Amino acid sequence: MELFFSRDIDGSVCRLDADESAHCVKVLRHREGDDIHVIDGEGTLYTCRILSASPKEVEAQVTGVERDWGSHPYRLRMAVCPTKNTDRYEWFAEKATELGVDMITPVIGDHSERKVFKTERLKRILLSASKQSLKGAVPQVDEALPLRDLIQSYASGEGTVPQNVLRTPPKQNAWVPPSYVAEGGTVLRDSTLTGKPVLKLICCCYEGEEKRVSIGEVLAESQVSEIVILIGPEGDFSREEVALALECGFRPVHLGPSRLRTETAALAAVAAVYFHYCGDKGM
Repeated sequence: MELFFSRDIDGSVCRLDADESAHCVKVLRHREGDDIHVIDGEGTLYTCRILSASPKEVEAQVTGVERDWGSHPYRLRMAVCPTKNTDRYEWFAEKATELGVDMITPVIGDHSERKVFKTERLKRILLSASKQSLKGAVPQVDEALPLRDLIQSYASGEGTVPQNVLRTPPKQNAWVPPSYVAEGGTVLRDSTLTGKPVLKLICCCYEGEEKRVSIGEVLAESQVSEIVILIGPEGDFSREEVALALECGFRPVHLGPSRLRTETAALAAVAAVYFHYCGDKGM
């Protein structure tokens, strides 16, 4: 199934940008009258019939709409410290998208070797991964922020999605899905800012009194479908970061007896959530 992406869907008309149009017309050889499928990045699949097949702008008529296409029954935010090798982080993000993730937040911890992380390339990778894995929604990628800021943002309401911290003004000329835009143009970095309960987990080599359990065990006993998971850098979280997370309601969890790289641990966490909710649903 060929999928295209468009930000310009107005009523019954869909327009592809120059890159998508060139791929549609020059590479895949589509012409007027052909039916194509387009995702909007928010979870909707559009069936469209091409009206004009210019390699600079394809214009098509919307003939069908399917909401929540390729969706999953949970919302997962992965807050993962960037790896020293950027390729490893991009690999994790691509595979996490194929399984099912809603937000990826690069966080900078005390032991992080990489303190700066640019997200533009990552966003393109996630768009491609969403199309490849037949998903209508493209995961949101946040700009990097200090780990402590993210942890403390979840302390505002015990076990709830923060409502007043995860907001940032839109960048000039930046496109954001309409569901992330509030009144006055404020961009919400999480479209579920509704005070819903959220399950807060931190994967760490914790040696304190509170026993670590597996992600699967926590999910089995919880009825919450809003989840945030923290994954540390190559040197793990500092003791101070773990202590802060526990104070803010995060539960320490483990990923089994193996020592995992950051990107492997992050993907294992995504897979644990995915198989808990979707393991009995075959292709």
